[in-house]
Formats: sequence, C-alpha cells, structure tokens
Amino acid sequence: MKYFTHTWTWHFDHPPEAVWPHLADSARFNEAVDVPKHEICEDPQPDGTVDFYGGFRKGPVHIVWKDQPVNWVTNERFRHCCTFTSGPFESMCSNLELTPEGDGGCRADYRLDVSARNLLGRIVLATGFLKKWGTRLDRTAANIRDYLDNRRDAPFERAPAQMDEKTRARIDALAERVDRTANGHGLARRLADWIVTAQDSDLMRIRPLRLARQWKQPERHVIECCLQAGRAGLLSLRWDLLCPRCQGAKVSADRLDELPRDGHCPSCNISYDRDFAANVELTFRPSGNVRDVADGEFCLFGPMSTPHVKLQQTVPPGETVEISHRFKPAAYRVRTLHPGGEALVDWKGGPFPEIVASLAEVAAGDPAPDGVLRLTNNAGKAVTIVIESREWAADALTAHRVVTFQTFRDLFAGDVLKPGDEVEIETVTLMFTDLKGSTAMYGRIGDVQAYKYVQEHFAFLSMAVRAHNGSIVKTIGDAVMAAFVDPRDAMRAAIDIQEHAAELRAKTGEDGLVIKLGFHTGPCIAVTLNDRLDYFGTTVNLASRLQEESGGSDIVFSTSVADDPAIAPLLGHFDYTAEKAEVKGFDVPIVFHRLDAESLPKASGAIAAE
Repeated sequence: MKYFTHTWTWHFDHPPEAVWPHLADSARFNEAVDVPKHEICEDPQPDGTVDFYGGFRKGPVHIVWKDQPVNWVTNERFRHCCTFTSGPFESMCSNLELTPEGDGGCRADYRLDVSARNLLGRIVLATGFLKKWGTRLDRTAANIRDYLDNRRDAPFERAPAQMDEKTRARIDALAERVDRTANGHGLARRLADWIVTAQDSDLMRIRPLRLARQWKQPERHVIECCLQAGRAGLLSLRWDLLCPRCQGAKVSADRLDELPRDGHCPSCNISYDRDFAANVELTFRPSGNVRDVADGEFCLFGPMSTPHVKLQQTVPPGETVEISHRFKPAAYRVRTLHPGGEALVDWKGGPFPEIVASLAEVAAGDPAPDGVLRLTNNAGKAVTIVIESREWAADALTAHRVVTFQTFRDLFAGDVLKPGDEVEIETVTLMFTDLKGSTAMYGRIGDVQAYKYVQEHFAFLSMAVRAHNGSIVKTIGDAVMAAFVDPRDAMRAAIDIQEHAAELRAKTGEDGLVIKLGFHTGPCIAVTLNDRLDYFGTTVNLASRLQEESGGSDIVFSTSVADDPAIAPLLGHFDYTAEKAEVKGFDVPIVFHRLDAESLPKASGAIAAE
C-alpha cells in the first residue's frame, strides 16, 4: 500500500470566523509544526500561467515539489495539494473544513492524504509518520484553542530565539532607548520581547497596522514606536512595491529613493507601475545584529498569506462548480489567478451573481441561488477563480500614509525620492495656517515675551498635527503647510488649533493674535525639494488660497472636503456656511465653506462624540 490518509478532529468554543485565521494560516501553522523553510521557484509558462516549485533538503534527501493552486472559501474550508518530483513522497494534500456546532462553537476536520513515491516513502509512512505528524498538529490546535480562550498570549508556539547575552543586552538597551522618546508609547519593551519570541513568519514583514490590531493599541502609537525602533537600530525599514493583483511584495528597497517606478510579478506574470497610495508599503524586520530572519517561505499559498482573498477555486474546463458560502455584503473584485480579465461586484446581499470566466475575461452574470457561489469556466483548460475584498489595504502602511506622519519626517528626513523623480498622489489633504498679528505683538510687549507666545503656538500646532496623523511639510515665516491622508484628521487638527489659539488670546490679552487656516483635498505631485518631500499642483495652490480667505479664528475648507464620504457625516453635526469668491490663480469663482469661531464649541463636541 502506498496511499495513506488520516483525519484529525478538534472542537472549539468559538465560531468558524474566529478559528479560521489561525488554522488557515498555513505559513505560521507549518512553522509551528516544524515544516522547514523553503525556497520558491516561479516558472512562467507560454500561455501566461505560472508553475511554482518548492524545495528543501532534509538530511541526505532533497525534496522538491510542484504546488497546485490552493482552493478555499474563507471561514469554511481549504484544500492544498502538491506533487513531488523528488523525495520519498508522490503527492500530499491537506484539507481543512470548519463546521458550526453547538452554541457558537465549531468543529475542525483536518485531513492529510499522502502517497509514497518509492520504497523509502512507504517505509516512512508505515512507521509512524502520520502519528508523529498528528502529535504536532494536536499540540498546535490545542495552543490555538488556548489562545482563543485567553489562556495564551499567542496562537502558535515558538521557542525563544537562540541569542547570546550580549545580543539580549543590546535588545534591552535599544528598547529602553526607544521608550525614553515620545514615540515609544511604552510599547518598545513589548516590541523587543516579541522580536525574541515571535515566529519567523511574523518577522519577515512586520506590518505595524496588523500589530496594532493584535495588541489592541492605537495605530499611530505602534507606527511611531516602529519608526523610532528603526531609527534606534532595533528594526530595519523596507519599502515594498506590491503587485496590484496578488498584493505580493515582488520588489523591495531599503530606501525610498532606491524603489523603482515599476515592477514585474512573476507569480501573476504581469508588469505594473508604482502608486504611493495603493501599492507601495512600508514594512519592518529585525535588524541583522538583533535577530537574523532568513529569507524563504513556510507556505507561499495559504489563505492567510492573502487574507483579502475570500475564495480561490480551480474550475475544470467547460464545467460549472457550485459552492456554499457565508460571504458578507461588501465590494469585491473577481479575477483569475493568472493574467486575465476582472469584474467588480458591489454586493449588497441576496443572491451572489454567477461568475463566468475564460482565459481572457471574467464577468458577473445572473444571480445564483441564494447562499451559493456558481463558478463557470468557459475556457478550454482549468481556470482558478479568485474573489477578493477590495479593501485589501487595511493592514498596509502605504508610503502615502507614512510620509504624512510627522514622526517619519522627523526621524527619516533623508529618506526621500531621488532628484528628478516624482509621484502622483491621487488624494491628499493639505492645510495652510498663518499666524496673524504677531508683528504688532512684538512691538507692543517686546521680543522676549512675544517670541515665547509665538513658540508656544507653533509647538501646539505641531503637536496637534502629529496627534491627528499629519505632518508639517514646511514653514514659511509664520505660515505652515501640513499634510494629512484623511480629511477628518485635518478637521480635528484644525479645531484643536483654533481652540488653542482662543486660549492663547485669553491668556495673553492679545486679541489680534489669530490663526488664519484653510485646507483642501485633491490630487497632487510629491517630489523632493530642498532635501525633503514636498507637494506641488493645483491642490496645493487652492489650499493656500483658502487660507487667505480665512479671517482668523475660523476654519475654511473646500467643497471636496465637505463632499468627502468620510467627513460628510461629521459635518452634519455642526453649522457651517457656503461662500463663493474669485481666487487668485483660478479662472472661475471658487465655492468654499467656513466654520466660524462661534460654531467651534459645537464642532469640537461633535468630534469628541464621534
């Protein structure tokens, strides 16, 4: 007998959606059960598809296999098969199925199918391979259960990294240095301990937003801690140029000015351009003198390697496959695994449209039966259909976002675009402020006292911008230009700035000391100017002109801000007026909005309650 199969069943007091992220995280799962790290070879085929081969050496035996596309439905099941070209095995398939049971719990059935390639394989399988493997699987499943039951800090077990006393002392000293800064937020010690104990899978690409969610900490605090750790030498920074189809990091650079304008993804066999707001991501890994994390993969194709992919299913040529699903209403993109067409589906619930694919096209057809995914392949060969969430970037710290962080500009001012390079930014919110009345104040109360008040204003302004995830791009005399990714952050910062200015006037008696403030959202170009990242374009010009429309103590903002879906609900809580004026540099009158000083308390209360 050369074919062996075994099923392990585990029960959890948690629903499938809580268990799936761990049991389906095949990279971390494989590392926990001692699967060796391996290299992946991508072999593009003439028809545009790509074959994937993996391999590693176990003692004198060299094991090489060809990976088949993994099939899965998120929160329900997956099947991963590979065929071996060398080594003791001929094929191996792992299967997971989650079934709801009891009061909010679920049953997990994990089946392993293995066939022997030769006599050595039959001996290995007949002498306890599956039993030994099962012991590791049961231990890992128990750890996941304990984690979900709050009896463990992490779902996967890993022995602390082997390191000498000097290395551990260096890590401790660096963590202490980071926590002494304003950017540590008391998280550096936790970060250091995690670097020592975490799996390699976690450390090859540290994503601060994912870490913030796991640690239940504010995103800005974790981002700033990682940036400061990068500056201190505890972490190293890496810029990844992601493939827009598979979201894999196919091109990487240590510095922003070393990142090319375009890349090629051998997995998808496509070329693509750089987009700071969409596919350039900042990740981290431990510095080499802290912990060596070798390159390689524990599993390239697991469901949690691309968690935005909700379904991946291979459909035989000319056939239709129907699969039950429990998808949530959302915006989805449907495509094939290899180069081809795509379709956008904004699903509000009810029957999901039939997906019809060929080698070149993908289309959304008539509604399928409720609760069923109907996948039809009209091609003359097997096609793997992918249904993915279009909100894939939830855990991606994009270059656009990070360069608008004050901490990044403070710590990595030299990490800029190379001269002559420019990047189109689809949407950014730019704010201009100007301190009005400072010159007269110098004459009235003297240079020393006036300088103190002016510096107090700029210190608070800088703090407010940073606290609301923005950065000061530059200062020109008493004027400041700041950048934000989210217009809501700009509005929050603007309200804080004007409230503080009112407090400063009350404290100093200088009624003429007011802040003119305006901001606008739109596209622009990012370049390097005077050794720092700067913004140029119509958005910059209009934001500057809106500041000039401010009378002081108010907040002026553009129609694009007011109409932004993210900020519109917030604006509904307070009063503001619409105005129109001819603005220098623009051919037609510009409509803008004004929040006056009397409305600020109401606006502040609305934001506090948000």
